[in-house]
Amino acid sequence: MTGGPAAAGGNDTRAQSRSALRLCMITAELAPFAKTGGLGDVCAALTRYLHRAGHDVRAFLPFYAKIDRRDHHFVAVEFLRNVALSLGPWQLEFTVYTAAHSGAPSLGLYFIDCPALYGDGSFYTGGEEDALRFAFLGRAALTCCQRMGWSPEVVHCHDWHAALVPLDLQTIFSWDRLFAETRTMLTLHNVGYQGVFDSQRLLPRLGLEGVAEKLHQEDLQAGRLNFLKTGLLYAGVLTTVSRTHAQEIQTQRYGMGLEAMLRSRGDHLVGIVNGVDYEEWNPATDPHLPYHFDAEDPSAKAKVKEHLMAEMGLSGDAATPLVAIVSRLTSQKGFDLCFEVLPELLRRRPELRLVVLGSGERRYEELFSSLEAAHRGRVAFYRGYHEPLAHLIEAGSDIFLMPSLYEPCGLNQMYSQRYGTAPVVRRTGGLADTVDPFDPSTGVGTGFVFDHFTPQGLQWALQRALDTFADRALWSRLMANGMRRDFSWERQIERYVAIYRTLSAG
Repeated sequence: MTGGPAAAGGNDTRAQSRSALRLCMITAELAPFAKTGGLGDVCAALTRYLHRAGHDVRAFLPFYAKIDRRDHHFVAVEFLRNVALSLGPWQLEFTVYTAAHSGAPSLGLYFIDCPALYGDGSFYTGGEEDALRFAFLGRAALTCCQRMGWSPEVVHCHDWHAALVPLDLQTIFSWDRLFAETRTMLTLHNVGYQGVFDSQRLLPRLGLEGVAEKLHQEDLQAGRLNFLKTGLLYAGVLTTVSRTHAQEIQTQRYGMGLEAMLRSRGDHLVGIVNGVDYEEWNPATDPHLPYHFDAEDPSAKAKVKEHLMAEMGLSGDAATPLVAIVSRLTSQKGFDLCFEVLPELLRRRPELRLVVLGSGERRYEELFSSLEAAHRGRVAFYRGYHEPLAHLIEAGSDIFLMPSLYEPCGLNQMYSQRYGTAPVVRRTGGLADTVDPFDPSTGVGTGFVFDHFTPQGLQWALQRALDTFADRALWSRLMANGMRRDFSWERQIERYVAIYRTLSAG
């Protein structure tokens, strides 16, 4: 047996300090093992920093076939081999593996290996199989807790993938006194993804027919099963990933059909801005950069910029304004505004350079491909995702473009500030909470913020950023302001811990 503090089985909390909490994390993603976006980064950092603070954290995620088993030393947990677990009419088996995280070798990371569900080589199927995958994940995680003899004080469920767990604890697992004092938290990383499926097909397949009266009745009458709604009904506390977004999702504009439920639970809804892992995102130590710099001496940023431009085939030098995008190319990220704004801006500002890293909806990929073809040497588009290049772009660019239609939190605007790259953002969600509008008259602020989701709003913000860039003294002040901002996880986990303690004492 191996792999983390729980591998030997039994409740081993005696070795922890009296103030340590027992925290179970259930998530579909955890970097670097499984990541498609911010969810993987946030879950990895949150678990790691809670562990470092002395808490007994055990995280559970699927052992997707896509995870490269050669990159990490995975070891089976002997007493969690070939565990039988029913999922509706299915009798499935799973085995649990552990692996050490490079940033916290003793952190308990548990990978649920069930080839029948996770063996097709993808993180998400996009169909009904996802309902089976993630319903099974939650029940397997709770079964592991039982076999460990480990009673978590709080089960922290992330997004719709784990949103059935609060109901499972009150129904399927209610007989077990191990969970008698266990409370639940559900974090809404993105309410646009809710896990909605055909209830007539899924209720029997998930073994939920016996608890149908506890599900959202209007949805059932309409033939729907909504995982996230179920979590909203039963989780002890709801959190989302910024203060502003916690208010926004209670409105029709941003609630994605959940606003009435969220308002009804408003007293139990808390916004906590995500943290940044400065061990990974730090221009002073970043292994992906050819040169390093910090707030005290940012001079090497110019050399990183020249290196980036050469790598991407862009003409110009350190004095050339370089705008960057690193993003999933989806409507949520606000790229509809770019169809009108970017071609016009490139026409009127011949000095402007643009570098884009991302993939997603075809229309946005075609936009950036066409801009690259029309402006060779001025626009570079890398289709897909490339982690080292993402770091190089953050460090080598001057302006980071993030015009989101909505943004629960966002991470890149915070990375950008630490790297001396000024964000251009819309005032929404976490962007509103983390980017302070720059005032040239006072030298206060860290970026450029526009209010209205219109081409005119984005055009105004980009022009203001480019005009400010032309004033080197002002731009140096702006860079220094951003590089000194502290969005560290050490600060942010204090808020999570306070909620965990309130829950466990209740």
